[in-house]
Amino acid sequence: MSGTTDGLVVAGVALGSRLLLGTGGLPRVALVGPVLEAARPGLVTVSMRRTSSVGDGSLLAALRTAGVRLLPNTAGCLSAREAVLTAELAREALGTDWVKLEVIGDERSLLPDVVELLDAAEQLVRRGFTVLPYSTDDPVVARRLVDAGCAAVMPLGSPIGSGLGVLNPHAIEAVRAAVDVPVVLDAGVGTASDAALAMELGCDAVLAATAVTRADDPVAMAHALRLGVEAGRLAHRAGRIPRRAVARASSPMVGRVS
Repeated sequence: MSGTTDGLVVAGVALGSRLLLGTGGLPRVALVGPVLEAARPGLVTVSMRRTSSVGDGSLLAALRTAGVRLLPNTAGCLSAREAVLTAELAREALGTDWVKLEVIGDERSLLPDVVELLDAAEQLVRRGFTVLPYSTDDPVVARRLVDAGCAAVMPLGSPIGSGLGVLNPHAIEAVRAAVDVPVVLDAGVGTASDAALAMELGCDAVLAATAVTRADDPVAMAHALRLGVEAGRLAHRAGRIPRRAVARASSPMVGRVS
């Protein structure tokens, strides 16, 4: 069926899946392989501020063994200067120009600092990076990031790690309508139905991390999220029926036996 095979393309690169995965926080490195097999993600994010070891038994070693495409991120950075430096270190360490750009306003809310984010995005694009920024669910900010040269935008569904899902579906739809690059829902996904809803709203992909790493069964949740993303994409392409305030009979009302 065509709905299951349409691929995600970011910056001219075809990715194998519309589910992106964060692995930080997995209770055991031994779970990396089974989780990746269940999720089959198109990209796997790695925090460069929290993952330094590349030796045997490390998270990076496990990811490299699995052969997945890595997307280093700047999680934990509080300024454009920190984020640009972290991205440069990631490019040196991992040999990729791709970066998931995160600049948070404070360590309590973990909400994006859009002023610093835009500054960092502009600097990184000038330095030749392919930038995927984690941002607010604001269509104006999304347009500014695309104008700066970002290859995708990643609006939050709800605060990082909250598991609250998509708090403002209308805002996500507005972001989707405002830009012509892939929209990846980032942050707040708690379970498979959240991922499906994001895709039904028109998102091109979903990134999930905590939903998997802190699930009772990370492997089963990774599988469920993959199916949720696929189901949501299919439903979006199929076209849902309009919502109505009153009932509408599924069978014609004419010709009834009286």
